[in-house]
Amino acid sequence: MTNDLVEKLPTGIRGFDEIAQGGLPAGRSTLVAGTTGCGKTLFAMQFLARGIELFDQNAVFVTFEETPADIRKSASSLGMPIQRWEDEGKWAFVDVSSEVSDATSTVGTYTLTPVVARIEAAVRSVGAARVALDSIGAVFARYPDVRTVRDEVLRFIKGVNSLGVTSVHTSERLADYNGISRLGVEEFVFSNVVLLRNVLDAERRRRTIEVVKFRAAPHRTGEWLFTIDAREGIVVIPLVLVAPSERASQTRVSSGIPKLDEMCGGGFYKDATILLTGPTGSGKTLTSLTFTDTGYRAGEHCILYTFDETRDQLARNAAGWGFDLDTMQASGLVQVRAEPPELASLEDHFLAIRRSVEQERPIRVVIDTLSSLERIATPRALLDFVIALGSLLREHEITTLLTSAPPSPTARTFTPAAALEVGSLADVSIMLRYVETGGEIQLAIAVLQTRGSAHDRHIRQVTIDSEGMHIGDQLNVRSDHIPAGTFLPVSQR
Repeated sequence: MTNDLVEKLPTGIRGFDEIAQGGLPAGRSTLVAGTTGCGKTLFAMQFLARGIELFDQNAVFVTFEETPADIRKSASSLGMPIQRWEDEGKWAFVDVSSEVSDATSTVGTYTLTPVVARIEAAVRSVGAARVALDSIGAVFARYPDVRTVRDEVLRFIKGVNSLGVTSVHTSERLADYNGISRLGVEEFVFSNVVLLRNVLDAERRRRTIEVVKFRAAPHRTGEWLFTIDAREGIVVIPLVLVAPSERASQTRVSSGIPKLDEMCGGGFYKDATILLTGPTGSGKTLTSLTFTDTGYRAGEHCILYTFDETRDQLARNAAGWGFDLDTMQASGLVQVRAEPPELASLEDHFLAIRRSVEQERPIRVVIDTLSSLERIATPRALLDFVIALGSLLREHEITTLLTSAPPSPTARTFTPAAALEVGSLADVSIMLRYVETGGEIQLAIAVLQTRGSAHDRHIRQVTIDSEGMHIGDQLNVRSDHIPAGTFLPVSQR
């Protein structure tokens, strides 16, 4: 069978259908396996709920462990009105939980044949196109040997597939990276296997999803981050595969610092992502405020995220440079979001940004500083975050300014760890740095790259006063006066 003959059924789970390249193979059974707390039951519920909400496809939920009352209660907390759907004839339960709990472990005392008959009756009663079974592992663990399990699973899957539905079967795993299923045979029987993981990584939980196989059907490989949102349920990140923009903006926008615009070839392209790196006190927040104020004065909607300061601290510092943050916010054009990174996971921070972007449609977005997120994320997770963020913001032609800082003002590394991970993804890279020249410490700036545009390659002097940032002449400094790795090599040294 060729790939183009395998029809896909969209799950409606945000981000998953992109990595599954269209959804689950239609008319087939998919095994969704994972350890405790990874979201298996939620995946099954969402698969059914989104079918009703988005595609007018009715559903049957087969529960082998929890009661229907428990399922209804869990679903209602995520905005899934199962009771209403039952009353409307869109959702039906097949409750096998009492039968499984009462069954003895004697060989041959339990068979799934009557369960298939009950599922068929429920499917017919509501005209279901989707079925979820949670969790089949509760039954298979009662069989005496692997051969019996394999035979019974095969028989059961054939029975469910014969109903003409697309089904999700959840099952437990003993470890996140040790085998696929609990009994070690389920993955060989199912044509489609999806794994959910909930791994403790650097003292923080990191959820990922992986499509292990879709028999004769295409899918994206590898692990993908996901989170469980109070409003949306499972959301897979990154959403880098969602409708990337086919066009590149030719419109230039100003940073608010004339000399910086000149250094960047006339300003930033409207859909550009700008990465500004520099140590504490070098002017990153000032540049962010100037960039935001410039948008505000042009009547543009701007969102400024700060992970280093409280909102009041930012307003006080802004006032020192002549920016009235209260007035800017009161206008409705500027939104300031200030919170410590530790208040949420990296994925949840991304969801909050994405939600703001979709609801408020900003023209400019600032994140100050990106390196603060290193406290809650691994380099790989942070890279995923920036990839997803860049895709989202570029799709909406939003000019985005990201700032990042090294561990200390005297760090001799070229860039902070965050910038090393994401620098290649930025359209414009700018570095602020302290340098020693003429027996004193001065502040310098250099534009390292501007994609699609010429740029000034000189290292220039920077001064900061109550009126803002001023970029001056080229600094005449020798290489031995600049810490190793401070700037990329340039011919003007």
